[in-house]
Amino acid sequence: MRRIPLSRRSHVTGFRPLDGEAVEHESALERDFVLLTRFLDPSAAIAAQPITISFESEGRSRRYTPDFRVVSSRGSELVEIKYRADLRAQWSRLRPAFEAARKTGERFRIVTESAIRGPLLDNARRLLPLRAAPLDLAVADRAMAAARSLPAPTFGAVVSAAAEDRAQALGAVWRLIARGLLLADLTKPVLLDSVVRPL
Repeated sequence: MRRIPLSRRSHVTGFRPLDGEAVEHESALERDFVLLTRFLDPSAAIAAQPITISFESEGRSRRYTPDFRVVSSRGSELVEIKYRADLRAQWSRLRPAFEAARKTGERFRIVTESAIRGPLLDNARRLLPLRAAPLDLAVADRAMAAARSLPAPTFGAVVSAAAEDRAQALGAVWRLIARGLLLADLTKPVLLDSVVRPL
């Protein structure tokens, strides 16, 4: 593993547990990337610091280790996670490393906080743990029936139709969204007037 100097930003090392395995991260932004990737593609394989690339720059031998390799149905890619300010400040030093990564034959992508942080990540944090949570099937059936029959089904209307017990209905509707059985625009906060529709 490469040595990482402490930074002025959120230097948070740890492991993000994912379906029985843990993915190492070295910053809060990397942790959030892992969570969001797993939310968007549960079957994706994520490996931290998968390879070290040797290259020449300005007449000197250098090494570069990308943050992650993500293997999904779209193929394999190397991913570097950087805050935009750090990317701008360090661009002249990082650019040769990134060019070397692109020459490996794998797709290479730089991801910043603007692509990671926002309502989609907030929704992923809320919904990911609910995917495996128990679901009251009777309440879920009523929620799905309401979503199919209402002319303009909203989150609030489906909750109201699902059960007399509001907490029970909220739990079921959130779990249905988490499992992808009820669809909502997760790039925005999910509110009572948010449109939901059955898969």
